[in-house]
Amino acid sequence: MEAKLRLILLFLIFFIQSSNAATYNVITFGAKPDGRTDSTKPFLRAWESACGSAKASTIYVPKGRYLIKAAEFRGPCRSRITVQIDGTIVAPTDYRALGNSGYWILFIKVDRLSVIGGTLDGKGADFWACRKSGKNCPDGARSITFNWANDVLITGLTSINSKETHLVINGCNNVNVRNVKLIAPDQSPNTDGIHVQSSTGVTITGSTLNTGDDCISIGPGTRNLFMTNIKCGPGHGISIGSLGKDFNEDGVQNITLMDSVFTGSDNGVRIKSWARPSKSFVRNVLFQNIIMNNVQNPIIIDQNYCPNNQGCPRQSSGVKISQVTYRNIRGSSSTPEAVTFDCSPSNPCGGIRLHDIRLTYMNKAAASSCKNIGGTTVGVVLPKSCL
Repeated sequence: MEAKLRLILLFLIFFIQSSNAATYNVITFGAKPDGRTDSTKPFLRAWESACGSAKASTIYVPKGRYLIKAAEFRGPCRSRITVQIDGTIVAPTDYRALGNSGYWILFIKVDRLSVIGGTLDGKGADFWACRKSGKNCPDGARSITFNWANDVLITGLTSINSKETHLVINGCNNVNVRNVKLIAPDQSPNTDGIHVQSSTGVTITGSTLNTGDDCISIGPGTRNLFMTNIKCGPGHGISIGSLGKDFNEDGVQNITLMDSVFTGSDNGVRIKSWARPSKSFVRNVLFQNIIMNNVQNPIIIDQNYCPNNQGCPRQSSGVKISQVTYRNIRGSSSTPEAVTFDCSPSNPCGGIRLHDIRLTYMNKAAASSCKNIGGTTVGVVLPKSCL
């Protein structure tokens, strides 16, 4: 009798769970897993059904290759949505097919969203070639963008060969990025891994970022960003900035990077600002427990960023950088100068703290340089501190 009651109870639990969830398979909406048929409209129809559902919904992308063009998945939606990707979503090889929208896959004003698994193939090679040729090219498309979204989980996603940035988090709150792989060739232009801006409460963990630009770039208005267990390289490192391009620009604060490894990257941990007036700032930053393997600029602050000397000669940065701690950073620099602090003469860096730094160049002592900076050193600091 008890066994029979247990079976009835299990059946009821299963029935309740099943009745409280809705699954929308993109194939039932007409998507073709052949990598050639345009499946944009079937994906959008699946989204429309899920977004309008009062039940928590799953959009399911089975194994196979699905060609989609620029697609906007817009909220607000009635309930939580999970996008479960077991296959590969493929961009058009002809970069002109995405136009000048600047995005390929865009989630906008969606709350309580999970994107799980799968691969995005941005087919970026022809676009990179256009950029390098100096021809008149359209705006590049970022592979997956989240605009003004809250309570978002992105996990297990792989993005390859993005035309521009792989993953953008803009104007969002409470975003968790876990175990993603973002991969593009070393010389592919502007293929940043993750770009975060105007967002609060973003966490990035356990991710491998091999790119042609910044592994992670941190833009204006970023607050409470926590990063750990990141593998970066090739690429341009993890960069706060560039900041201060505009005078009235929001600052960056409460940034933490821990337990991460940089290998063969152009930079390690970098803070970068334009050499022009600005109200922007960087404060309360911690870089801790980091290994550098043959990195060109393991530790760098550059407040004289002025590409092609356009719009900033003979000016100085207004970005105020303060309360930045570098703790337990060790490994090798591929250039003689492992630590470079080039701060603004009009807004010197302050409250900089070096704590147990061991960086060498070709198994010998490396050098450091300081301009317009104040701070303290604790423990063993090699190269010898210039603070």
